[in-house]
Amino acid sequence: MEIKTINAFDTWQIRHEVMWPDQPFEFVQLEEDNLGLHYGAYENDKLLSIVSCFITGEEMQFRKLATLAEYQGRGIASALLNHIFTAAREKEIKKVWCNARAEKKQFYEKFGMVDTGELFTKAGQEFVIMQIVF
Repeated sequence: MEIKTINAFDTWQIRHEVMWPDQPFEFVQLEEDNLGLHYGAYENDKLLSIVSCFITGEEMQFRKLATLAEYQGRGIASALLNHIFTAAREKEIKKVWCNARAEKKQFYEKFGMVDTGELFTKAGQEFVIMQIVF
């Protein structure tokens, strides 16, 4: 597996297919995508998993971490998460956070992220804000 920097538009198909298949394709295209850092995990030149990162000051928010269904459970998203944590430390970022789907909270806790207690709902999905402070 290889992790590479990718363009925002390279993330859209996986975002749509994995996260919001019942929404219009434009739903996964973020207005701020052109300001983000986007990473993809590849195997044999096939894009399997993506994540988008947005830095403001000493904070990084990662969004839209998604892996194709047939490749889930193989540690690919974990590798991407470790990659962005390393990048955050190299950039001297103090806090990394995300809006995690409530049912995925335990996944993020394995990486030392904690539940901030902030909850919200978007398009029928419950989210919790998770963070890690370095």
